[in-house]
Amino acid sequence: MKTKRWDNVAALIAVFCIFFGISISLPNQVKAQPAQHAATPQFRVDPFWPKPLPDKWLLVDVTGVCVDRHDHVFILNHDNPTAQEEQIATVAPPVIEFDPEGNVVNSWGDRNVLPLAEPELHRGGPHGCFVDYEDNVWIGGTRDGIVQKYSHDGKLLLQIGTRGKWDSADGTIHGVATNSSHSLLNGPNAVAVDPSNGDVYIADGVASGNRRVVVFDRNGKYLRQWGRESTKAEAEAGVGGVFLAEGPHHLEFGNDGLLYVCDRVADRVEVFDKMGKFIRNIHVTRLTANLNTVEMSGKVNAVGTVWQLAFSPDRAQKYMYVADGGDEVIWIVDRATGETLSHFGRPGHQVGNFTGLHMIATDSKGDIIAIETNGGRRVQKFKFLGN
Repeated sequence: MKTKRWDNVAALIAVFCIFFGISISLPNQVKAQPAQHAATPQFRVDPFWPKPLPDKWLLVDVTGVCVDRHDHVFILNHDNPTAQEEQIATVAPPVIEFDPEGNVVNSWGDRNVLPLAEPELHRGGPHGCFVDYEDNVWIGGTRDGIVQKYSHDGKLLLQIGTRGKWDSADGTIHGVATNSSHSLLNGPNAVAVDPSNGDVYIADGVASGNRRVVVFDRNGKYLRQWGRESTKAEAEAGVGGVFLAEGPHHLEFGNDGLLYVCDRVADRVEVFDKMGKFIRNIHVTRLTANLNTVEMSGKVNAVGTVWQLAFSPDRAQKYMYVADGGDEVIWIVDRATGETLSHFGRPGHQVGNFTGLHMIATDSKGDIIAIETNGGRRVQKFKFLGN
């Protein structure tokens, strides 16, 4: 009874203090979060986006998201349902297109042709997508060594790499002497296309594969590359052009013509010019201590904060948003200064929470679309409310 009486008294004191502008500390109260910058962008989840999927479609691991110039959203869906789900639902197509209101307007993809993220499981799906300035859709395969270019409606136009052959000494996925082939890949998971000439920049580096950014021309001819495996000491010292495990995990061109590359486990974005000259680091420090994550398959991955990035749509790209699948938050960073301003999100399965936050994209209105894998298995839209 004493505890209950104190709780009532504490509540009355708190109301009184708020009314008169008095600041005090009460026992057993949750500490407030650190204050955020006054001009930080604000977001609110849209619980009605997307609209219900048709025909008992089931999203499984959602591993890629990209937005075209019409603000249509593309997501990539895997094919690894549970045994029960296979009996009661239909796995959604591997590529799904939504209009700005969240309606499904198209879907496509042959799982026997599309890149795979987990070929050793004989299931899974593609990993990472990008819509170029001509509205073509680029898709990576992570562990089957290919990147493909599709028309907006799903016609295969180009493939870089050969399925089942990897850039290694013996051509196997776990071979050594990586980062050398001019025709084969090993861990391609993200693509960015230079709008000035169509050159294709590939983040070739996941799991036991490569650690490089490799560049091809618009027809798939090798041009150049940079990057290698980093030591922990090099990463901590901020050495540029080297990547820890799971990196480079994503890359994105800024309006400044520079390439922003996610060195995921090193908790940083590395910035380069188009020829691979290192410009600077943007560090994003995690909320918690260093973590590992255990996927549903049982595989253990290092985590890191910098999984994917996207920019605010203003011409200056004032803000850079960073998806952190370890702390399950989206970081808001001042792109020019590199200062981390704030974050939103938290672990959980409720609307607006994240479980397995993997990748994000922004549309022309400044809304953020986030996709989840490893238990989250969904896509959410966060509406931009202003600063």
